[in-house]
Amino acid sequence: MTAIVNNVLDKLKLSSRDEGMPLKEPTTEEVGELREKFEKAGQDQVFAFYDEIERTEKARLYEQLCSIDPNHINEITDKALHPPMPSTNDQEPTLEPLPESATASILDSKLEDIDKWYSSGLDLIADNKVAVVLMAGGQGTRLGSSAPKGCFNIGLPSEKSLFQIQAERIWKVQQLAGKKHAKKNVEVPWYVMTSGPTREPTEKFFEDHDYFGLQKDNVVIFEQGVLPCVSNDGKILLETKSKVDIVRSLVRVVQNLLMIKQLAVAPDGNGGIYQALLTSNVRTDMRKRKIEHIHAYCVDNCLVKVADPVFIGFSASKDVDIATKVVRKRNANESVGLILLKDGKPDVVEYSEIGKSTAEAKDPKQPEVLKFRAANIVNHYYSFRFLETIEHWAHRLPHHVARKKIPYVDTESGETVKPEKTNGIKLEQFVFDVFPMLELQKFACMEVIREDEFSPLKNAKGTGEDDPDTSKRDILDQGKRWIQSAGATVVSEGDANATGVEVSPLTSYGGEGLDFLKGHTIKAPAVIERAQ
Repeated sequence: MTAIVNNVLDKLKLSSRDEGMPLKEPTTEEVGELREKFEKAGQDQVFAFYDEIERTEKARLYEQLCSIDPNHINEITDKALHPPMPSTNDQEPTLEPLPESATASILDSKLEDIDKWYSSGLDLIADNKVAVVLMAGGQGTRLGSSAPKGCFNIGLPSEKSLFQIQAERIWKVQQLAGKKHAKKNVEVPWYVMTSGPTREPTEKFFEDHDYFGLQKDNVVIFEQGVLPCVSNDGKILLETKSKVDIVRSLVRVVQNLLMIKQLAVAPDGNGGIYQALLTSNVRTDMRKRKIEHIHAYCVDNCLVKVADPVFIGFSASKDVDIATKVVRKRNANESVGLILLKDGKPDVVEYSEIGKSTAEAKDPKQPEVLKFRAANIVNHYYSFRFLETIEHWAHRLPHHVARKKIPYVDTESGETVKPEKTNGIKLEQFVFDVFPMLELQKFACMEVIREDEFSPLKNAKGTGEDDPDTSKRDILDQGKRWIQSAGATVVSEGDANATGVEVSPLTSYGGEGLDFLKGHTIKAPAVIERAQ
């Protein structure tokens, strides 16, 4: 029984990995020192229930508090809640599109340039110089699911999840690079960044599906950091004061230890990726593998070209430290962040920060399109040499405020409160806040075709925008275009909405390799799983 309990404790991060034993209750002296640290910072309310909770809970709370610097939390909270007031002499920031020297567009580039980038990208992949980082910390709450969003089935005929679709694209690009260079051992390591709630179910999902055909050693699942949730007056909130007796019942252990998280915490935003690369030793693993180029993206884009050879080749040819993909803004009113120059530095400016006249301005060289049209899709390239400098700039990234309804324990009554209105803030960082720290010559931007590369999954089924139906439609429409370009005919079997075809990534990465369908008639809906 002891071994089983310790195993459960370990899985729930309540045991010492070094000793394989339950966390040890700290000494009176250790608690006193830590309590004094929080008292001096004005955050001693976190010890409100310490004396009445049980030993295991004390050990867990002590461990959690040791990982927090209350003075740092006070500092970043104050900066986030009280940003510097603009001076009356401050001028409006100067906004300009990125210069042509820093950009390329799949819509306008010469075919020979695209082919050159594709070829050089495959070369780098074949040399095992490319890695992928997936930001997959979100749950499918808005989709009606408590599972990680990557586990979600968008309704394709194959019933593949987002994780499977993306894994198969990695598998295929490895095959393409290997075929070009007659190599069998092409590896693109996939680093999957989860959050606290999604790590364990993500690990299980990959294990249950045998890593979707990828080598287990090349799939590294790690966890982003968390920050305490803070009340509107800057106090760290307690989520629960749970009381658990681990001796009485193993069932109670399994059910109740999940509640031992004493502080109310939240993931630190997609900008937490940089610190997580260090604390998880992912960067160390990349260094051992001699990785030089990294593709990073979000899990909710079903059309993402994972480890895109064109993007990798383009970015490497520019010798930049960061590059980003964008899609063309649909119209002046579309609520998207824009990648541009702000006071001469690359940056992302939110739609709400841009005036009407600026949003509607036309490009002098192309009057039919908007001047500011580079919509951010959180799809980035990093040089490894840049990630080697994280320690020099990560502490300068700002924290942003998200006001939320945060359940908490009242430190006077001990009762759990579920507020009806916003009562606190979650602090988060954004992945693009590092952009202005770069010199322009180390930053580049590639415009891609929205219909080929961007279809985010944000909303519940039936909303009609960025939902499972639109994701499914966009993949099936893309497959239909590929098949028709290959010389095949697609017909519907009567359902006017069933006109698309799902082309498995195992068959084609980006529309290539479908010549075997030339002259054939495909009845939609259909799945082209593998070339025969």
